[in-house]
Amino acid sequence: MIGICGTAMASLAGMLVEQGHEVTGSDENVYPPMSLELARLRIPVSEGYQPSNLSTLRPDVIVVGNAITRGNPELEQVLNEKLYYTSMAAVVEENFIRGHHSIVVAGTHGKTTTTSLMAWAMECAGANPSFLIGGVAENFNSSFRVTNGTYFVIEGDEYDTAYFDKGPKFMHYLPETVILNNIEFDHADIYRDIDAVKFAFSRLINLIPSNGHLIAGSDSPLVSELAPRAFCRVERFGTESEAEWIAEDISFSGDMTRFTARFQGSVYGRYVSPLAGMFNVRNCLAVIAACEALGLDRSSVADGITAFKSVKRRLEVKGQVRGVTVIDDFAHHPTAVRETLLATRSKYPGRRIVAVFEPRSYTSQIKVFQSQFEDALSNADEIIIAGLFHPERYTAETAISPVEMTEHLKALGREACSIPHPDEIVTNLTPRLRNSEVVVIMSNGSFGRIHEKLLNALRNEEASAHVEG
Repeated sequence: MIGICGTAMASLAGMLVEQGHEVTGSDENVYPPMSLELARLRIPVSEGYQPSNLSTLRPDVIVVGNAITRGNPELEQVLNEKLYYTSMAAVVEENFIRGHHSIVVAGTHGKTTTTSLMAWAMECAGANPSFLIGGVAENFNSSFRVTNGTYFVIEGDEYDTAYFDKGPKFMHYLPETVILNNIEFDHADIYRDIDAVKFAFSRLINLIPSNGHLIAGSDSPLVSELAPRAFCRVERFGTESEAEWIAEDISFSGDMTRFTARFQGSVYGRYVSPLAGMFNVRNCLAVIAACEALGLDRSSVADGITAFKSVKRRLEVKGQVRGVTVIDDFAHHPTAVRETLLATRSKYPGRRIVAVFEPRSYTSQIKVFQSQFEDALSNADEIIIAGLFHPERYTAETAISPVEMTEHLKALGREACSIPHPDEIVTNLTPRLRNSEVVVIMSNGSFGRIHEKLLNALRNEEASAHVEG
């Protein structure tokens, strides 16, 4: 497996080991958590890409990760020797999904949480699903599982499959039941405009067989536009529009969210979830609708929703020190940033919120989204914007400007500043934080281990205060 330390690739490696295959791999970024997971699975990993990694083993199958491009020394060896190669998505399709009922969770936002919740609700209802998720589902403490059950639950990623297959990964997943939460413009590095994004999702809808099921998020205008094209049964869910499934009487109080689900006008059930935010109400409602479509026990599904522990890096509390709560979130799209901050407001009412944002993904670094990010970040009381992850890839015309963004946020009455490096952010922020404040750190990468550094700095300050006292 070339590029084995990617989240999906490492998960697939574990699945293949469970299936009885001998697996090896290579990567140039061999570091936790995936390096530790691969070590636990006793999968040998070579650091760095070298043709010798292939010549010594002569593997039967070579899986090329979607981050691998032409010029990679191992890939060039594969092509020169005409060795058999394939993609991660194609291996999942043929080795794990074919012959099973495939439940694909797709959409621009909420895929990882909804996939994890779907797998857990099905587990609580006795369905014993296999799954592959783009994050660690805390109820299972894993991103994958292989069982002898009927169902396979998978996160349907719209990102491209491999350098030789530029179609979305979800085109390989043989969808039978599909949850399609929402559609927005994202991944501007592979989709030229919103029409290209719509075309990709319309292809997914077109794959669902006539005896399949589409659970469509009607609060998303583009999902509502595309859903009628399906050749299967369609059920809509939402909070803001007419749909078969409606969430109402929504209450955010304490640590729990409560809402009533209605199906075709009649009360279906009252639900309690530890997940905060309106977007998570929609995620829960989608799972309820999908589980009903599968004929699963209603009471058991409700118990699963209540007992769900979320996913790592989705509003994950990393620690509480000196009365300050530090949260980690994967948000890197304007909508995700906005919903993350609104969810934080609902979970911590009356508390001051500090947003720390790293423009790291392609979407979060390009100029076209700058004003949308400003609007999203304005939902915090104070905003700190880090430097671009790869500034050398952009020009002043194509990249967002953290300095401009902070000036615009100040004009909206927010405290805001741009601090390029995570260590500098920790140094600047630590002495200013006060009891009950909430720090929401948003990035789709490691962000220089800023969460750990901030918590350590707060602990050191607390210890110093005790000594002086």
